[in-house]
Amino acid sequence: MGVRRFRLFLLFLTCAGLPPSSPDPDDESCLTRLSESLQDPNHNLQNWTTSTFKTPCSGFTSYLQGATCNNGRIYKLSLTNLSLKGSISPFISNCTNLQALDLSSNALTGTIPADLQYLVNLAVLNLSSNRLAGEIPPQLAFCAYLNVIDLHENLLTGQIPQQLGLLVRLSDLDVSRNRLSGPIPASLGNRSGNLPRFNASSYEGNKDLYGYPLPPMKSKGLSVMAIVGIGLGSGFLSLVLSFTAVCVWLRVSEQKMAVEEGKITQLTPDY
Repeated sequence: MGVRRFRLFLLFLTCAGLPPSSPDPDDESCLTRLSESLQDPNHNLQNWTTSTFKTPCSGFTSYLQGATCNNGRIYKLSLTNLSLKGSISPFISNCTNLQALDLSSNALTGTIPADLQYLVNLAVLNLSSNRLAGEIPPQLAFCAYLNVIDLHENLLTGQIPQQLGLLVRLSDLDVSRNRLSGPIPASLGNRSGNLPRFNASSYEGNKDLYGYPLPPMKSKGLSVMAIVGIGLGSGFLSLVLSFTAVCVWLRVSEQKMAVEEGKITQLTPDY
């Protein structure tokens, strides 16, 4: 027992002698730029200050609201339902150890930064229920560990990038209730093998989006009103052309009659 206690004592001294994890300058830059791009009308982020950005973590302890730390680095950032406005700074990519980013249920505008591709450890991305516009960046495919992409209820446009089908770890995808258009990539709509499949609820609410598991593209046939309008227009045009042809014919006929009368007058002798 004495030897065991001695070993535990040595282990304690060793751990106690380890220097504390130093602040990471990339995390500081990430948090500073993100804070500058956000607006906090309800003052929910009161401890988001310059001094806190310098030392947001100490080991597994976080001093910053919404942040979770791991070995002195921020690995999770969750700022949900805080009425935040503004945009997502592309410098958030400086939080290179980030594994989960959740900014859902706010009022964020602007686009989804393509620089998120540099968060190579990112597993969860939730930007749902905001006012984000523009296209879904295909560069998200570089985040090979992504398990969750939740972008529902925004104002996103364009097509769903085919590159997202390369994310073999992706098990939860939701892009519903946006303004997306075009075909659903087969690599997402009809995944093969053991890859998780996504049902129609992942895509619904995008009126110009089509393809499995949604219905095929709707035929763009003419409406009844359009057909009636074309019919009336064609009839009116035919009437105008017929009337014009009659007028021209009458005019030519009059000219011919005048010429004939002139000839007869010349042949009649004067008495």
